[in-house]
Amino acid sequence: MIQVDSLIKEFGPKRAVNGVSFTVNRGEILGFLGPNGAGKSTTMRMITGYIPPTSGRVRIGNHDISEQPIEAKKLIGYLPESAPCYSDMTVYGFLRFTAELRGLKGAAIETAIAHVAGLCFLEGVLHQSVDTLSKGYRHRTCFAQSILHDPEVLVLDEPTDGLDPNQKHEVRQIIKRMGQTKAIIFSTHILEEVEACCTRAIIIDRGSVVANGTPNELKARAENAGSVSLRVHGVAAEALRSRLNSLSIAGKVSVQGDATTVLARVAPRDRSIQGELARAVAEVVLKEGWKFDELHTEEGRLDDVFRSITLPDSVKARA
Repeated sequence: MIQVDSLIKEFGPKRAVNGVSFTVNRGEILGFLGPNGAGKSTTMRMITGYIPPTSGRVRIGNHDISEQPIEAKKLIGYLPESAPCYSDMTVYGFLRFTAELRGLKGAAIETAIAHVAGLCFLEGVLHQSVDTLSKGYRHRTCFAQSILHDPEVLVLDEPTDGLDPNQKHEVRQIIKRMGQTKAIIFSTHILEEVEACCTRAIIIDRGSVVANGTPNELKARAENAGSVSLRVHGVAAEALRSRLNSLSIAGKVSVQGDATTVLARVAPRDRSIQGELARAVAEVVLKEGWKFDELHTEEGRLDDVFRSITLPDSVKARA
């Protein structure tokens, strides 16, 4: 449903987007991640036809966004950055205006407004002026306009920005339900949203795609992913280190603590043997008769992967 091919955008001498390519299929929710200034919003503006690319191609469904903009945009629901609305309109007036722009007529307008108002919890503010809304309700209003015409493709730039935790949860649930039948791409700085909503994620840095995979595939790239953590009691730290180092499938072993409680982390020599490493460590613990209250395989953290990919080497060295 979304095909992005070798997208480049230059603003004078600055290349903001540098050869970005990816696809999003129906039934897929793609998280678009990256530090500030990485090129996320610029890419999304080109995908929706808001700004033209310097070079490259975007197709929405079977339509090229540059050559068939009207046909392509009919398929898109777009929530721009900062949720812009006409502040002198009421919520109802803004949604009705949007519905008319989208080609809805007569009873279909009222049906669509009632549906999105319920979905986005806007019933209580429908006849309130947009300029009197809180940031959260303003954001909900703009989100409502993006789904008003039941689009096949959703492009959402920071869809939970400014929402409280309950509102964030509501929007995530809406996105997950819609993602079953639509192609969705949304940018976020909240990495837990990627794990909660996304079937796949892309990390963009300095205008280029630097990682692409499912949340679990990305987390597996974390430095500690697949390591076995162990907490034991009554064993000297060095004795524990020596015994764990004797495992042929163990890589780096780190320990800290005293004879009362020692925390150990054992990295696998090869990440393909993560399950074997956990079993081997457990067998050692049982054979030695160590008292322990924790033994688990670390999954890896998405924020660790994000930092390792996007932080400059000079900053990593100081971290």
